[in-house]
Amino acid sequence: MVIDLARILTNSQEEYLNEHLPEFEAETGWKLRVLTQFDQTPGRAVKDFWNLDDKSIMLIADPRGGNILNFSVGDTVYSLLPRVFWIELQTRFGNQFFVRDNGEDQSIMQSIASLETCLARGGCSVVPGLPREQWILTLITSILGGVICGFAAHPRKEGQVFSWQWMLIFSPLWGMLFIAFGIGPVVSRTQDWLPLVRNIAGFMIGALVAFLSPAFANSSASGEA
Repeated sequence: MVIDLARILTNSQEEYLNEHLPEFEAETGWKLRVLTQFDQTPGRAVKDFWNLDDKSIMLIADPRGGNILNFSVGDTVYSLLPRVFWIELQTRFGNQFFVRDNGEDQSIMQSIASLETCLARGGCSVVPGLPREQWILTLITSILGGVICGFAAHPRKEGQVFSWQWMLIFSPLWGMLFIAFGIGPVVSRTQDWLPLVRNIAGFMIGALVAFLSPAFANSSASGEA
């Protein structure tokens, strides 16, 4: 189940995969194989050795490239895991920053864990899990969406509490930032409620600050006068 020519995995990790991957195959019918290579490259012979078919996935790790991960995927797999999934999986766990911080072995182990999770649940459109860097980006877009919503809602007529017309006019912009880029990536990648609550709070705080800031500016101007 594992051919570790580059000696990336520890003995315990290799033993675990050699024991666990056949059990996963027996339970689900999906073949997962791991090949690491460096100077020695077995080429296509490994596919015949493992008898890979349309329900097979071979993870190939090669430390010589900028991204150490590559995948050989059977045609049937694409019905559950689309091509964008594989791009995200490769860029998340195979990039040089992840490898530097976590190690080449974790790049393999976490990729296999993600594949097992998605295959067991019947498919994924995105890679499960929300990296901290990605969550920070969703938080920023949520706050920015709130700021735009708050400024749009500021009253423009005397006696008006808030301008719902301008909120609606700008709703495609702040809605895209908050819902599509702030909430969507969170709910599609994790069931943890904490990042979702933080993004909603960020949106509300951004909207409140933007809504009140003109009032503060007017108050200051009146005081100076």
